[in-house]
Amino acid sequence: MRLTKLEHATLVLEESAKTLIVDPGSFTSPITDSLSDPSSVVAVVVTHEHADHWTPEQLNRLLEKAPGIPIFAPEGVQLAADGFDVTVVKEGDEFTVEPFTLKFFGSKHAVIHSSIPVVDNVGVLINDVLYYPGDSFTVPEGVDVDVLAVPVGAPWLKIGEVLDYVLEVAPKRSFATHEMVLSAAGKAMGGDRIRWATEQGGGEYFALAPGDTLDL
Repeated sequence: MRLTKLEHATLVLEESAKTLIVDPGSFTSPITDSLSDPSSVVAVVVTHEHADHWTPEQLNRLLEKAPGIPIFAPEGVQLAADGFDVTVVKEGDEFTVEPFTLKFFGSKHAVIHSSIPVVDNVGVLINDVLYYPGDSFTVPEGVDVDVLAVPVGAPWLKIGEVLDYVLEVAPKRSFATHEMVLSAAGKAMGGDRIRWATEQGGGEYFALAPGDTLDL
């Protein structure tokens, strides 16, 4: 399986000439421009309802090229995604869209502030290899995480919490996501911290820029 990291929170997974998209949001360039074969998309996962993780425009671009693809998302996204056929997922759910298996963890977005509602959020484990928590520090209990996508910059986190999260999960490999709200210096600093935390558990950190790939 090959991972391509796009801007901010968007991930592209490719296996056996099929493609899975995760969180095609507003900080990401038009998603279909980044795909060699948009018709190969077999599913989309949206972790929560915030626009930096999905937009109607991004979903419509995908559906134009691959009509009828399933969209997996928590309940809050179903309510927001008027006009889209969304398969609602919750913690403990598991789906297979060949060649991808999707296992979902957690239920809520991390707290931003007491004045801001806490929305539904799920983390997703893909093919028992890659775990992406969305906007949360949900630990996938009982999972030996091979690759962890680590949020590095957001209104809901501080870098100390990120380090504690990586130390707890102890992935074999990691890379940073959710970085478009940071300066170049902030991205580099956050990446260095994630590298340190990953190495404490014997893992390896990969500094992926948008468009970079990693074989999983």
